[in-house]
Amino acid sequence: MIRVASGSRALRSIGASAGTWIRTAGYTRKWLVLGVVIGIVAGLGAVVFYVALSEATQLLIVDIGGYHPPTAAGDGGAGGSREFTRPWAVPLVVCLGGLVSGILVFTLAPEAEGHGTDAAIEAVHRDPRMIRVRVVLVKLVASAITIGSGGSGGREGPTAQISAGFGSLLARRLDLSPRDGRIAVAIGIGSGIGAIFGAPLGGAVLCCTIPYKEDFDFEVLVPALVTSIVSYTVFGSFLGFGPLFGYAAQDYVFDTPAQLVWFALIGVLGGLIGLLYSGTFYTAVDLTHRLPGSRVVKPAVGGLLVGLMALVLPEVLGSGYGWIQQSMARDDLAAIPLWVVLLLPFAKILATSLSIGSGGSGGIFGPGMVIGAFTGAAVWRLLEPIAPGVPDNPAPFVIVGMMACFGSIARAPLAVMLMVAEMTGSIGVLAPGMIAVGLSYLIVRLSGKTIYRAQLGNRAEARLAQGSPG
Repeated sequence: MIRVASGSRALRSIGASAGTWIRTAGYTRKWLVLGVVIGIVAGLGAVVFYVALSEATQLLIVDIGGYHPPTAAGDGGAGGSREFTRPWAVPLVVCLGGLVSGILVFTLAPEAEGHGTDAAIEAVHRDPRMIRVRVVLVKLVASAITIGSGGSGGREGPTAQISAGFGSLLARRLDLSPRDGRIAVAIGIGSGIGAIFGAPLGGAVLCCTIPYKEDFDFEVLVPALVTSIVSYTVFGSFLGFGPLFGYAAQDYVFDTPAQLVWFALIGVLGGLIGLLYSGTFYTAVDLTHRLPGSRVVKPAVGGLLVGLMALVLPEVLGSGYGWIQQSMARDDLAAIPLWVVLLLPFAKILATSLSIGSGGSGGIFGPGMVIGAFTGAAVWRLLEPIAPGVPDNPAPFVIVGMMACFGSIARAPLAVMLMVAEMTGSIGVLAPGMIAVGLSYLIVRLSGKTIYRAQLGNRAEARLAQGSPG
């Protein structure tokens, strides 16, 4: 007992000394040190969650549920199938995953409910010290169970909360100033997402823009660059450095101006479907909070409904990244029935709203990628036989669909464009993608909507919310 107390005092002494050094250090030294430390933890957190999710998926949806989903190139590139060996087990597995997640979250850490990124953004604006360590641990386990059992969610929300939570811990232990604490949490958000998606540059830009609807925090950029490349290096050292979806449109060259018409069409559809995604998701959130009954049970009900949907559309299960991979290849996309391609964006919106909006744990960025990908894929399937100037391969349309749909509704068009380009190894698609993302963002901006409710308008509004006049 004496040794424990002595060790605790020693740790507090070290923390106090480190905090003093950090608070008195110049900008460059401070953020070089903090950026590296946060980046290491963000990368390791992404590795732990990735492994936990992989193991949960194998146990729950594959071994017990009898369903073998396809995987993205960076996750092994397995072909998968639309068939079930035990269809009766799938709704039960997804329901059970929602129940276990609900018990964990609402018993141990109610803040871990939902997608997690909003909680991290709220910490940037309200109090960078507010994220408890317990929340991070519960979020990791609950999200792995929710998504691994087939719930429709993404893996970026948990990783964002893990690394943002460590930034929050540093803000407490080192007694960082409010401004430094906000930077620490912000760079945690983007570096965690960038690491698990293999998109360090996009993750760094995301750190600067995700707290706001219409602003960019330049003071965050340099720390974010340091943190993102460190987190990506740590993650890649364990799990590989290739793009998540391989080099999907490596041969694409934008040399036909007429294609801009079709990319503009994707942009308009992406903006409208992004609005539908946000509206449906928060309708489910609000309805869940109003309905009577235990909060623990509601994610199980949402999971059961998703499992029943999956008997008709198995593509709604889990993250869905493998289906994005298949949508980028001409022959693979042609093998998917046209009605599935057309219906999947809307089905994925509903499945995510039921899985995460009901109180389950997981991200909403990843499902947004699936929704946008199949929006682009649907446009390609409909236009390719009849319209001039349509690329021979669907990959450019799929990639731009991802950029436009989620980049607009997340109010982070540049960051998401860069992330998707990195995830697909397709820098050449950026040029035509600009018109699609520009149009989709204008549509969403006119509506005033966002998928992240905790975002504030700009830095001036954030300063007012923090009680600072300037």
